[in-house]
Amino acid sequence: MNKMLWILVVVASAALFLAAGIYAKTVPDVIPLQDPAYKEHKKGVVQFSHGKHQKDYAKEYADLYARGCGECHHDKDGKPLANLNEGDPVQKCIECHKKPGEVPKELKKQWREKKVKKADQKKMKLEYHAEAYHMNCRGCHKAFNKKYKPKKAPTTCTKCHPKKE
Repeated sequence: MNKMLWILVVVASAALFLAAGIYAKTVPDVIPLQDPAYKEHKKGVVQFSHGKHQKDYAKEYADLYARGCGECHHDKDGKPLANLNEGDPVQKCIECHKKPGEVPKELKKQWREKKVKKADQKKMKLEYHAEAYHMNCRGCHKAFNKKYKPKKAPTTCTKCHPKKE
């Protein structure tokens, strides 16, 4: 009887792993960075090449991708999420960077007039969804371009945001 129970446990475990594999969530190769929090997108929607970043670039430029998925996906303190695998649940950026868009120009002007420290400005900027994206993406792209030639990683608006039709 003990042997029968052991076989049942092994078969049930195998079935569970197989079912998990069938229903595992995969991440699309291209993700449109279009969030419903925005009433309207002022620029074209970025088509983020997740597959290329995750697979191709991460292997080819492993020294810049030392934190793996944590290069983009981080916790509430900005620390890279460790041991992420494709299909693992991650929060959308807007869940923490709650204010759609960029910091309004008038607010930036107030910060300058009040002589708000750069570190404090950066922290306040991170409350804005687009600012968080821009800091993360452009920061990585600038580091890439500094290290590698030719400078292929886009750092200007029109290189990431296609023209609106």
